[in-house]
Amino acid sequence: MRIHFAGGGHCAEYIARRLIREGHSLVLLEISEQRCRELQEALDAHVVPGSAASIARWKATGLDQADVFIACTRSDEVNLAACLIANELAPSAVKVVRLRTPEFESWERMLESLKVRVDRIVHPESDVVGRILRVLTVPGVSDVRDFAEGRVKLFSMNVEVGAWFAGRSLQELGQTPGGEQIRVCVIFRGTSALVPLGDERLLPGDHIYVITTAEALEQALAFMGVVRRERIRQVFIVGGGEVGLELARSLEKQKVSIKLFEHDSERCQLLAAELPDTVVVNTDGTDQEILLRENAEAADAFISLTENDDANLIACLLARRLGVNKVVPLLNRLNYLPLAQRLGINTSVSPRVKAADAVFELIRKGGVVSVRTLGEEAAEAIELQVPEGSRYAERPVSEIDFPPGAKAGAIARPDGEVLVADGSSVIHAGDRVVFFAQEQVVQRLESEVLAQARRSKWLPL
Repeated sequence: MRIHFAGGGHCAEYIARRLIREGHSLVLLEISEQRCRELQEALDAHVVPGSAASIARWKATGLDQADVFIACTRSDEVNLAACLIANELAPSAVKVVRLRTPEFESWERMLESLKVRVDRIVHPESDVVGRILRVLTVPGVSDVRDFAEGRVKLFSMNVEVGAWFAGRSLQELGQTPGGEQIRVCVIFRGTSALVPLGDERLLPGDHIYVITTAEALEQALAFMGVVRRERIRQVFIVGGGEVGLELARSLEKQKVSIKLFEHDSERCQLLAAELPDTVVVNTDGTDQEILLRENAEAADAFISLTENDDANLIACLLARRLGVNKVVPLLNRLNYLPLAQRLGINTSVSPRVKAADAVFELIRKGGVVSVRTLGEEAAEAIELQVPEGSRYAERPVSEIDFPPGAKAGAIARPDGEVLVADGSSVIHAGDRVVFFAQEQVVQRLESEVLAQARRSKWLPL
């Protein structure tokens, strides 16, 4: 496919790199000539200098030939202007627009009423807030993600020294009473991502992804030794941007005591007006002396959401040293994700990964229900609806020859039944199946599952 990007920032580069590996042809229009030179060195793509709000520049890029258009500059106004241009020059192209404003839903309704075609508005900040809220009460869990409209749950955690399952094989885990309701689907070990077989043993230091049903989630957490807090009483938030503001609003509704640190005095005034039950502190929340003075060690959770990844990481390390059990940094630089894990910070959030997942869900189409990037990008959890005639349909899992590095994790049937997949589980046409795959075999897995769908409707290979 031919894909045009408005903007060549780090988010665009991350998505573009993955699309290039899948064989797509890319054009990026970026206003900074210095950034254009960097992108030309980093990507096998056509990089064009110029404003994404320029009709003439878009015509020069051949936008009318685009199959997909993605607007992800740092400016919402430019993204919307570029979308209007793409709507005129490439009316049939699939269109994705990245917005940062909390009014993104109002913009979505307005564009629809004006008959401006936008297939997906991406607002990763709202997902980031949701991800943080889901893990605040479970200190040992890094992430909890939903599939099959919430009927399937995926959580991740570290294998600690002394954990009862450390050193046991996945087969032994499944044979332990209670183990039938979970399945370990991905193991991050050092720099490697493993989609394990039954004889693989869990080792201290592993970061694992465990799948279960929504109904069995609490029992699954208890089985894995995770103790959920009854409630969160006090949370410290560093950074009063849109994510910090939305997180504080959500926590206020739960009657949580909040201290929010923001260094910009004008922003503090706005935050204080918007958050009547939050203590807004005009200071640098990444300073150890300030954290000690503000009694940070009494916090149940510490979340650092500034625009500076280094500051977020350092602040969370300080909070951990002061005794805070749950710390969450916002990290835009994806190479910091494994670094955070090695430093003992097992929960972090990244808007760029969510933006990429939203793009892949849309452009892959035809049976791809949802995509979740695991780790930096080494593996994926992908939810596929199995079509009639698929080579995977009407067969038990044990008889399916999956690509090496891929496996089925859970099956959600149309009638509401949900199964954690084992060898005897039969996949039927119409089922939603959550598969796990190393990044290099995702395309092959999709092709094999959706082969019949690809013959009946457009779906990019």
